[in-house]
Amino acid sequence: MTMTSAHSDDPHYVTRSGWLRAAVLGANDGIVSVSSLIVGVAAADPAPQAVLIAGAAGLAAGAMSMAAGEYVSVSSQSDIERADIKREEIALAEMPEQELEELIAIYEERGLSRKTAETVARELTEKDALAAHIREELGLSEVHSANPLQAALASAVTFSVAASVPLLAAFFAPATAIVPTVLIVTVLALAVLGALGAKAGAAPLLPATLRVVGWGIFAMAVTAGVGWVFGVSV
Repeated sequence: MTMTSAHSDDPHYVTRSGWLRAAVLGANDGIVSVSSLIVGVAAADPAPQAVLIAGAAGLAAGAMSMAAGEYVSVSSQSDIERADIKREEIALAEMPEQELEELIAIYEERGLSRKTAETVARELTEKDALAAHIREELGLSEVHSANPLQAALASAVTFSVAASVPLLAAFFAPATAIVPTVLIVTVLALAVLGALGAKAGAAPLLPATLRVVGWGIFAMAVTAGVGWVFGVSV
Protein backbone atom coordinates (compact mmCIF):
# COMPACT_ATOMS: atom_id res chain seq x y z
CA MET A 1 0.00 0.00 0.00
CA THR A 2 1.35 3.42 -0.94
CA MET A 3 1.57 5.83 1.97
CA THR A 4 0.81 9.48 1.27
CA SER A 5 2.14 12.41 3.25
CA ALA A 6 0.33 15.58 4.19
CA HIS A 7 3.58 17.47 3.67
CA SER A 8 5.57 15.63 1.03
CA ASP A 9 7.58 18.77 0.33
CA ASP A 10 8.76 18.86 3.96
CA PRO A 11 9.62 15.27 4.93
CA HIS A 12 10.52 13.98 8.38
CA TYR A 13 14.17 13.21 9.07
CA VAL A 14 13.77 10.99 12.14
CA THR A 15 14.35 7.94 9.92
CA ARG A 16 17.97 9.07 9.63
CA SER A 17 18.59 9.20 13.37
CA GLY A 18 20.16 5.73 13.65
CA TRP A 19 22.88 6.02 11.03
CA LEU A 20 23.29 9.80 11.47
CA ARG A 21 24.11 9.42 15.16
CA ALA A 22 26.74 6.78 14.42
CA ALA A 23 28.14 8.79 11.50
CA VAL A 24 28.51 12.02 13.46
CA LEU A 25 30.01 10.14 16.41
CA GLY A 26 32.52 8.38 14.16
CA ALA A 27 33.49 11.52 12.27
CA ASN A 28 33.85 13.62 15.41
CA ASP A 29 35.95 10.96 17.12
CA GLY A 30 38.09 10.54 14.00
CA ILE A 31 38.89 14.24 13.76
CA VAL A 32 39.49 14.84 17.45
CA SER A 33 41.34 11.65 18.40
CA VAL A 34 43.71 11.57 15.43
CA SER A 35 44.34 15.32 15.65
CA SER A 36 45.14 15.00 19.35
CA LEU A 37 47.42 12.04 18.65
CA ILE A 38 49.28 13.89 15.91
CA VAL A 39 49.64 17.04 18.01
CA GLY A 40 50.87 15.04 20.98
CA VAL A 41 53.48 13.18 18.94
CA ALA A 42 54.57 16.25 16.97
CA ALA A 43 54.96 18.24 20.18
CA ALA A 44 57.80 15.93 21.16
CA ASP A 45 59.54 17.10 17.97
CA PRO A 46 60.03 13.74 16.23
CA ALA A 47 60.64 13.26 12.53
CA PRO A 48 57.60 13.91 10.29
CA GLN A 49 57.63 10.23 9.33
CA ALA A 50 56.96 9.26 12.95
CA VAL A 51 54.04 11.68 13.11
CA LEU A 52 52.50 10.22 9.96
CA ILE A 53 53.00 6.64 11.12
CA ALA A 54 51.36 7.46 14.46
CA GLY A 55 48.46 9.20 12.69
CA ALA A 56 47.92 6.33 10.26
CA ALA A 57 48.02 3.80 13.09
CA GLY A 58 45.52 5.89 15.04
CA LEU A 59 43.22 6.03 12.02
CA ALA A 60 43.27 2.26 11.47
CA ALA A 61 42.91 1.37 15.13
CA GLY A 62 40.22 3.96 15.72
CA ALA A 63 38.11 2.88 12.75
CA MET A 64 38.18 -0.75 13.85
CA SER A 65 37.48 0.20 17.46
CA MET A 66 34.53 2.37 16.47
CA ALA A 67 33.07 -0.32 14.23
CA ALA A 68 33.43 -3.01 16.89
CA GLY A 69 32.09 -0.77 19.63
CA GLU A 70 29.05 0.31 17.65
CA TYR A 71 28.28 -3.23 16.55
CA VAL A 72 28.53 -4.66 20.07
CA SER A 73 26.57 -1.86 21.76
CA VAL A 74 23.81 -1.71 19.17
CA SER A 75 23.62 -5.51 19.13
CA SER A 76 23.02 -5.42 22.88
CA GLN A 77 20.21 -2.94 22.31
CA SER A 78 18.78 -5.18 19.59
CA ASP A 79 18.94 -8.20 21.92
CA ILE A 80 16.94 -6.34 24.56
CA GLU A 81 14.33 -5.32 21.98
CA ARG A 82 13.94 -8.87 20.70
CA ALA A 83 13.63 -10.22 24.25
CA ASP A 84 10.88 -7.71 25.06
CA ILE A 85 9.06 -8.55 21.84
CA LYS A 86 9.22 -12.25 22.67
CA ARG A 87 7.75 -11.59 26.11
CA GLU A 88 4.91 -9.64 24.54
CA GLU A 89 4.27 -12.47 22.10
CA ILE A 90 4.00 -14.97 24.97
CA ALA A 91 1.76 -12.65 26.98
CA LEU A 92 -0.60 -12.17 24.05
CA ALA A 93 -0.89 -15.93 23.65
CA GLU A 94 -1.45 -16.61 27.35
CA MET A 95 -3.33 -13.49 28.52
CA PRO A 96 -5.02 -11.84 25.53
CA GLU A 97 -7.70 -10.05 27.57
CA GLN A 98 -5.21 -8.58 30.02
CA GLU A 99 -3.06 -7.39 27.14
CA LEU A 100 -6.09 -5.80 25.52
CA GLU A 101 -6.82 -3.95 28.75
CA GLU A 102 -3.24 -2.69 28.81
CA LEU A 103 -3.66 -1.31 25.32
CA ILE A 104 -6.96 0.34 26.24
CA ALA A 105 -5.34 1.91 29.31
CA ILE A 106 -2.52 3.32 27.16
CA TYR A 107 -4.99 5.08 24.87
CA GLU A 108 -7.01 6.37 27.82
CA GLU A 109 -3.84 7.87 29.30
CA ARG A 110 -3.29 9.66 26.00
CA GLY A 111 -6.66 11.37 26.28
CA LEU A 112 -9.14 9.08 24.55
CA SER A 113 -12.45 8.23 26.18
CA ARG A 114 -12.93 4.68 27.42
CA LYS A 115 -15.28 3.88 24.56
CA THR A 116 -12.97 5.27 21.88
CA ALA A 117 -9.89 3.70 23.43
CA GLU A 118 -11.60 0.32 23.52
CA THR A 119 -12.68 0.61 19.89
CA VAL A 120 -9.19 1.58 18.74
CA ALA A 121 -7.52 -1.13 20.83
CA ARG A 122 -9.85 -3.87 19.60
CA GLU A 123 -9.49 -2.90 15.93
CA LEU A 124 -5.69 -2.75 16.16
CA THR A 125 -5.62 -6.06 18.04
CA GLU A 126 -7.72 -7.71 15.35
CA LYS A 127 -5.40 -6.41 12.65
CA ASP A 128 -2.04 -7.19 14.33
CA ALA A 129 -2.00 -7.47 18.10
CA LEU A 130 1.75 -7.95 18.42
CA ALA A 131 2.59 -4.97 16.22
CA ALA A 132 0.20 -2.79 18.24
CA HIS A 133 1.82 -3.75 21.55
CA ILE A 134 5.35 -3.40 20.18
CA ARG A 135 4.53 0.10 19.01
CA GLU A 136 2.36 1.33 21.87
CA GLU A 137 3.58 -0.56 24.93
CA LEU A 138 7.28 -0.96 24.11
CA GLY A 139 7.61 2.22 22.07
CA LEU A 140 9.45 0.43 19.26
CA SER A 141 9.06 0.89 15.52
CA GLU A 142 10.92 0.12 12.32
CA VAL A 143 12.21 3.69 12.30
CA HIS A 144 13.97 3.29 15.65
CA SER A 145 14.87 -0.38 15.37
CA ALA A 146 18.50 -1.07 16.21
CA ASN A 147 20.66 -2.01 13.22
CA PRO A 148 24.13 -3.10 14.41
CA LEU A 149 25.72 -3.52 10.98
CA GLN A 150 24.47 -0.17 9.72
CA ALA A 151 25.78 1.61 12.81
CA ALA A 152 29.16 -0.16 12.62
CA LEU A 153 29.69 0.63 8.94
CA ALA A 154 28.56 4.25 9.26
CA SER A 155 30.84 4.83 12.25
CA ALA A 156 33.89 3.12 10.72
CA VAL A 157 33.59 4.85 7.34
CA THR A 158 33.01 8.32 8.75
CA PHE A 159 35.81 7.86 11.31
CA SER A 160 38.26 6.94 8.53
CA VAL A 161 37.24 9.79 6.25
CA ALA A 162 37.29 12.36 9.04
CA ALA A 163 40.55 11.12 10.55
CA SER A 164 42.23 11.46 7.17
CA VAL A 165 41.73 15.25 7.32
CA PRO A 166 44.24 15.99 10.13
CA LEU A 167 46.49 13.23 8.79
CA LEU A 168 46.64 14.89 5.37
CA ALA A 169 47.16 18.26 7.04
CA ALA A 170 50.17 16.86 8.88
CA PHE A 171 51.49 15.29 5.67
CA PHE A 172 51.42 18.54 3.68
CA ALA A 173 52.44 20.85 6.53
CA PRO A 174 56.06 21.99 6.94
CA ALA A 175 57.89 19.99 9.60
CA THR A 176 58.14 23.09 11.80
CA ALA A 177 54.44 23.93 11.54
CA ILE A 178 52.68 20.58 11.95
CA VAL A 179 51.03 21.44 15.27
CA PRO A 180 49.42 24.80 14.32
CA THR A 181 48.46 23.51 10.88
CA VAL A 182 46.70 20.45 12.30
CA LEU A 183 44.93 22.52 14.96
CA ILE A 184 43.59 25.03 12.43
CA VAL A 185 42.48 22.35 9.98
CA THR A 186 40.86 20.41 12.82
CA VAL A 187 38.74 23.36 13.95
CA LEU A 188 37.63 23.97 10.36
CA ALA A 189 36.83 20.27 9.89
CA LEU A 190 34.76 20.23 13.09
CA ALA A 191 32.81 23.25 11.89
CA VAL A 192 32.08 21.53 8.58
CA LEU A 193 31.06 18.35 10.40
CA GLY A 194 28.65 20.23 12.65
CA ALA A 195 27.08 21.99 9.68
CA LEU A 196 26.78 18.79 7.65
CA GLY A 197 25.23 16.90 10.56
CA ALA A 198 22.68 19.65 11.10
CA LYS A 199 21.92 19.80 7.38
CA ALA A 200 21.39 16.03 7.15
CA GLY A 201 18.94 16.18 10.03
CA ALA A 202 17.31 19.48 8.98
CA ALA A 203 18.35 21.02 12.32
CA PRO A 204 19.54 24.60 12.99
CA LEU A 205 23.10 25.02 11.72
CA LEU A 206 24.62 27.36 14.31
CA PRO A 207 23.87 25.41 17.54
CA ALA A 208 25.03 22.12 16.00
CA THR A 209 28.21 23.68 14.62
CA LEU A 210 29.09 25.43 17.87
CA ARG A 211 28.43 22.24 19.83
CA VAL A 212 30.74 20.13 17.70
CA VAL A 213 33.50 22.75 17.52
CA GLY A 214 33.26 23.60 21.22
CA TRP A 215 33.51 20.02 22.47
CA GLY A 216 36.24 19.22 19.96
CA ILE A 217 38.36 22.13 21.14
CA PHE A 218 37.71 21.12 24.74
CA ALA A 219 38.88 17.58 24.04
CA MET A 220 42.08 18.79 22.39
CA ALA A 221 42.67 21.28 25.20
CA VAL A 222 42.48 18.45 27.72
CA THR A 223 45.01 16.51 25.63
CA ALA A 224 47.28 19.57 25.56
CA GLY A 225 46.89 19.92 29.31
CA VAL A 226 47.95 16.34 29.86
CA GLY A 227 50.99 16.93 27.68
CA TRP A 228 51.85 20.07 29.64
CA VAL A 229 51.57 18.20 32.96
CA PHE A 230 54.08 15.64 31.73
CA GLY A 231 56.42 18.30 30.45
CA VAL A 232 55.45 18.42 26.76
CA SER A 233 54.46 21.86 25.51
CA VAL A 234 51.55 21.64 23.08
